[in-house]
Amino acid sequence: MTRFWLIRHGEPAEEARHRCYGSLDVGLSETGRAQMVQLALYLKGEPFAAIYSSPRSRALESARIIGAAASCPVEIADDLREIDFGDFEGLAYDEIAARYPGLYRQWMETPTEIQFPNGESFSTMRVRVLRVFDVIQREREGQAVVIVSHGGVTRILLAWALQMPDNCIFRLAQDYASISLLELVEGLPSVQLLNCRAEAPPKTHGL
Repeated sequence: MTRFWLIRHGEPAEEARHRCYGSLDVGLSETGRAQMVQLALYLKGEPFAAIYSSPRSRALESARIIGAAASCPVEIADDLREIDFGDFEGLAYDEIAARYPGLYRQWMETPTEIQFPNGESFSTMRVRVLRVFDVIQREREGQAVVIVSHGGVTRILLAWALQMPDNCIFRLAQDYASISLLELVEGLPSVQLLNCRAEAPPKTHGL
């Protein structure tokens, strides 16, 4: 059995609030760091063979907090990055609606079908995410692995496991600092946890 702990990064810094920030290199907020410390405590007893991270600062910082607690090195996998929104990057959502009304409407109505101007499409992102996941599967067969990335990446992996159509992918909630667990037994995927929030296990004291 191969286990994949799929972790979404913690809450991002204030500069990302209410803005489109897929490829922007935004770090964690103080709340985000606290979330990841709590998550690291929750997972500390798991025997991880490796931690893979998106190269974006918010994911990499999250991964390093987990890695420090678990004494496990972090490997950067570029294909685990979030979607590139192209010309939408860094804009507030009302700005996007005003500048690109047709594309904004398409994005809201059919988010997995839009080609972001000078950016990616969902289908392009899905190809690269599943490609790197296949590589990790083959390299880490029979081991426990942490993947720290983004909501879009984790949704793609869960949707693959559940054979969900693209237009249903946003039914999979992905909160900041959430945990999902995907297991593969003889190549067959099984979703064991979905969008769980970490709670530190109770401390025990000797009598």
